[in-house]
Amino acid sequence: MKMTKEQARRRKKVRIRKKISGTAARPRLVVFRSNKHIYAQLVDDLIGKTVTASSSCALFKGDEAAKLTCKTAEAVGKDIAAKAKELNIEKVVFDRSGYIYHGRVKALADGAREGGLKF
Repeated sequence: MKMTKEQARRRKKVRIRKKISGTAARPRLVVFRSNKHIYAQLVDDLIGKTVTASSSCALFKGDEAAKLTCKTAEAVGKDIAAKAKELNIEKVVFDRSGYIYHGRVKALADGAREGGLKF
């Protein structure tokens, strides 16, 4: 039986999550992408809480012209970095959630790095 793309991604995600974990000092930067939007959140795995989050649907609410591109993903990365700076967070662990580090996921990571996050 052949696996679907989503099943393969979930298996990769489990393998990644075995190795990385977020703490209060260094939370996990989680990426989720759908066909229409991209989401990022900082998670403290020790207490199981989301510290802060950002998404393209919240960032560009009501803007019909804003399409999901690498520029949009980069803006979300910069936004999550700015929110992290407000909370005195400089270092994070990047969790690509099984997605290939390419395109929108890479653009979000580059935007977060430009915003001042280190990973």
